Amino acid sequence: MELLIVVVFIIGYTFIALEHPLKIDKAASALLTGVFCWLVLVFGLAAMPAAGGVTEPQAYLHDSLSEHLSSISEILFFLLGAMTIVELVDVHDGFRVITDRIVTTNRVKLLWIISWVAFFLSSVLDNMTTAIIMSALLRKLIKKQEDLWFYGGFVIIAANAGGAWSPIGDVTTIMLWIGGQVTTLEIMKNTFLVSVVCMLAPLLVATVVIRRKGGAEEMGKMEAHSRQETTPFERSLLFFLGVAALLFVPVFKTVTHMPPYMGILLSLGVLWYVTEFLHRGKESDHRHQLSVAAMLRRIDTPAILFFLGILLAVGALESSGHLHLMSEVLNRTFGDIYVINTLIGLLSAVVDNVPLVAASMGMYDMTEFPPNHDFWNLMAYCAGTGGSILIIGSAAGVASMGILKVDFLWYLKHISIYAAIGYFAGIAVYYLEHMVM
Repeated sequence: MELLIVVVFIIGYTFIALEHPLKIDKAASALLTGVFCWLVLVFGLAAMPAAGGVTEPQAYLHDSLSEHLSSISEILFFLLGAMTIVELVDVHDGFRVITDRIVTTNRVKLLWIISWVAFFLSSVLDNMTTAIIMSALLRKLIKKQEDLWFYGGFVIIAANAGGAWSPIGDVTTIMLWIGGQVTTLEIMKNTFLVSVVCMLAPLLVATVVIRRKGGAEEMGKMEAHSRQETTPFERSLLFFLGVAALLFVPVFKTVTHMPPYMGILLSLGVLWYVTEFLHRGKESDHRHQLSVAAMLRRIDTPAILFFLGILLAVGALESSGHLHLMSEVLNRTFGDIYVINTLIGLLSAVVDNVPLVAASMGMYDMTEFPPNHDFWNLMAYCAGTGGSILIIGSAAGVASMGILKVDFLWYLKHISIYAAIGYFAGIAVYYLEHMVM
């Protein structure tokens, strides 16, 4: 029974990784994996009631499941609120406040503008949403496919780097933040510079490459586009209110010491009132299309269920003691937090970083690595940026792959080297900053 739960997790994870070839949504595989892992744990403890010193297996499992579900729910409710706010801004065309101002046709200048916008935008929104917005913008700016893919690759690198230093910029940093492994100001202070280097290093290399090739062709100007459902005032109002609502959450947590999901629900409630008041005089159908109620139907619910399933599965592995055993193996084999986190980041290029971070949070107790320890800060950086090395390694990469139709092998040949340069440059800077200086 002890090995069966690991086998179930590996089989489930394989189905998740093979989502596209199998054409089975990874949320379905994650939910089944999560439930089956707990079922194995139930029957395993029932067969060995005194195993591990557990004299009342049913009570132990009930308490353990309730504890894990409580912490998982905090993450899911936070994501639900944040995704709804982002959709609300998007449906009001609020992101045009930024995209309408990008009009340059210079190849190098455009690369730098696109990258910096994606970097800071992802720190406020998240890397996947930023990749979607910037990919849609690139389709209007660039006609040639290879150029489109090249700039899309740098959007992925910049969005993942920007999400790594913000407590709300990536699902993995959100998990570490809500779990108490990192705090708002400390994660920003400790990872901002390395995240900038992660984006800056490949940008500098690419700038040299572009100039050596002498590429100076026109990129084209962005086409005017609007849903024609909102006014310029409404677009600007929802953009700035949406950004303010997301930025308010870390402040709320710092001041009140309440969980972040309470802050995001407060922000969502305020925006709900504002939009209801703003559109109260419009026709019923039009008003409904711009309402929070409609956004709740538009958000990526399968993504929420995927997180639920995979976090339940990881919780079962933690309750069974397997994650603790894994941490002991890693410590004996490598011992160094830089090696362990570097490997986690590289592995996240192949498999999803959410279960990797969830497993790491279960493997390493905060008595061993207290809040804001270098181990957690470096994990936030490595898990957030290592996925850029392959296009399937991050939510931003998968989103861009779907929108821009980027070929996996083309990305591997032309972009992976840039992402790897940035990834290792950031780790080197973190090491020099915290271990040498």
